[in-house]
Amino acid sequence: MTVRRHDPGRRNRIIDACLDLITEVGVAGVSHRKVAALADVPLGSMTYHFAGMDELLREAFGRFSRSVSDGFEQRMSEATDLASARAAVIEIITRDVFGSQRDLVLTHELYTLAAREPAFRELTNAWMARSRAALERHFDPVTARMLDALIEGLTIHRALDTEPPHRDTMTEAVRRITAGPGDVIGRTSGDRQPELPIA
Repeated sequence: MTVRRHDPGRRNRIIDACLDLITEVGVAGVSHRKVAALADVPLGSMTYHFAGMDELLREAFGRFSRSVSDGFEQRMSEATDLASARAAVIEIITRDVFGSQRDLVLTHELYTLAAREPAFRELTNAWMARSRAALERHFDPVTARMLDALIEGLTIHRALDTEPPHRDTMTEAVRRITAGPGDVIGRTSGDRQPELPIA
């Protein structure tokens, strides 16, 4: 008589394995069999827990995007004034967005899917909406949208560039976008010419 294995964490393990596999081989290389092997579950568990690969991918990318948004909101919620809000944005870029090659790969795999599939575009739209809402704790909606675009653009640069990004460049970009009417724009402290944007 076969004893059924009690494995309450199986579904979560499958989702985690799916994300790890996407990082290694991309969405195009993911299959039920590969995910099941990586998660150490029977192949039949895949169809038991998920109606198909699209559902698994939506669950996996949904978990990923929520985790990134949670960290984004946490950073911005800790800011208490303009200076600390600017610093929080820099930390999001340098530590949260650029801190993990895995997250960079997953982000761009999701972007690629969202460009083709409306269901995944809903995930990215919800992600961007949460990001802008977090930024709007400290910045007006137009500035928040510009900062969000900066973060997304720098994510693409970081994934493709062979050189690490310059923190000074990113700090200056955030300062310029968030500058108020009385701020002087054009040169950083010490009258030093800002570094060229990341190319």
